[in-house]
Amino acid sequence: MARVDRGLLTVLTADGEQRVHAGSLLRGGSAPAVGDWVAVRGELAVALLPRRTAFVRTAAGRGSAPQVVAANVDLVLVVDSLAAPARLRRIERYLAVAWGSGAPPAVVLTKADLCPDVPAAVAQVAEDAIGVVVLPVSAVTGAGIEAVRGLLAPGCTAAMVGPSGVGKSSLANALAGRPVAATAGIRGDGRGRHTTTARQLHQLPGGALLVDTPGMRELALAGEDGLDDAFADVVALATGCRFRDCAHRTEPGCAVAAAIEDGELDPGRLLGWRKLQAEAHRQALRSDARARATETARLRALHRQHRARPGR
Repeated sequence: MARVDRGLLTVLTADGEQRVHAGSLLRGGSAPAVGDWVAVRGELAVALLPRRTAFVRTAAGRGSAPQVVAANVDLVLVVDSLAAPARLRRIERYLAVAWGSGAPPAVVLTKADLCPDVPAAVAQVAEDAIGVVVLPVSAVTGAGIEAVRGLLAPGCTAAMVGPSGVGKSSLANALAGRPVAATAGIRGDGRGRHTTTARQLHQLPGGALLVDTPGMRELALAGEDGLDDAFADVVALATGCRFRDCAHRTEPGCAVAAAIEDGELDPGRLLGWRKLQAEAHRQALRSDARARATETARLRALHRQHRARPGR
């Protein structure tokens, strides 16, 4: 599925692009998302096939429900810009959600032509992006584009995620070799402008597929999946703590605290890990509360139906 517009789906078939009605799929437990495979009968989508992977976001705020941004992706491209100092905590957040999707991530740092010291900026991000390739690119000069294309094998579906204005649409155009997404100029403060308004799947030369997503003002974790991968260095250090329930604060024999004191671990990494752990825990509690409320409402409805039967 290439695009979702309210009750209409744009699907890619053997006969080309087709617009179909979502029908009953919108009333199911999981709404169709870009990247989904659907069964089509005429002008109607009749079934949603099981997902292999899913990049899921949860908008911040009480009562918010998880939302599938892109489904069945083989690679998540976490995109940020080199036009400003690196936002390491933001990149960590995207990487945690990406790892939790079931697909491996890569970091793409755009606007390399606006960065005075690209190697230093890349090294700074790579130090936090444990086990993840970090690639600097410029859609203006073309530098690094071939390296990103090298990640997109035939049949691969990649999803670009990141905040507004970091250059996702320009990157999509560069990878496609033609304009497939609207772009806008840089603002006076050096930041990009928001242009993508809907998730869209593009076919790339060579047989890969690319999902372009709108910038996300908020990206809250839907669960703890992906945290251990995004903070593999902290997790590995924590196994050396004297106590299994070490909170990594003032406990004796804390390997994490020792690594920070020795300069082997950035204290910001520990703070970022704690913040995302707490956020994931709160979201889990909210999800449990929603599940309990749904089940309570279901039981009450059954009770009312039972009492309303004739003869009672």
